[in-house]
Amino acid sequence: MQTIGIVNTYDRIKILDAHYRAIARAAPICYAFGFNLALFDFPFKMTPSELVDFVMEKTTIGESGKYLRLLHEGGRFFVFDLPKKGFQSQFGSVVVTTSKPESKSAITPEVLAGEIRHGRSHLILIGLGRKGLPKHLFPLAKYHLDITSAGISLETCTAIGAIPARLAGAQHF
Repeated sequence: MQTIGIVNTYDRIKILDAHYRAIARAAPICYAFGFNLALFDFPFKMTPSELVDFVMEKTTIGESGKYLRLLHEGGRFFVFDLPKKGFQSQFGSVVVTTSKPESKSAITPEVLAGEIRHGRSHLILIGLGRKGLPKHLFPLAKYHLDITSAGISLETCTAIGAIPARLAGAQHF
């Protein structure tokens, strides 16, 4: 089981367009590549079902939320507060995405794809906001992944598309 986890670093109180647009953009990518979608620390005070309906009302992205609904109906959409001590174990090994991985925790896309091929589960965290992932999450992760392998920082939605695509491509080599 592979999961894209989007960590909100924007406003934690007020709902912004960036919040529901990122969800709507991530859902078809997750659906297409067989990933789950987990949200962490988003400002929505609603159930996952209500959130699906809200996103569907707010955007035409992802066929107006069709893929978010399919993820939810398939038990593949999750909403959580940001954990203080560690992420939910059912998601497997935590992977932070960064253009500057710490050498002791760095993993290449090819090695991560190999783990996926061997049935290992991962929670791949992506930051939503100008600051990227909060640095206090890095020690909670087993791996640090630079999906570009070139130290290039990617915008959130670009990373959401690039990560599953690169990992899927690496699995076939």
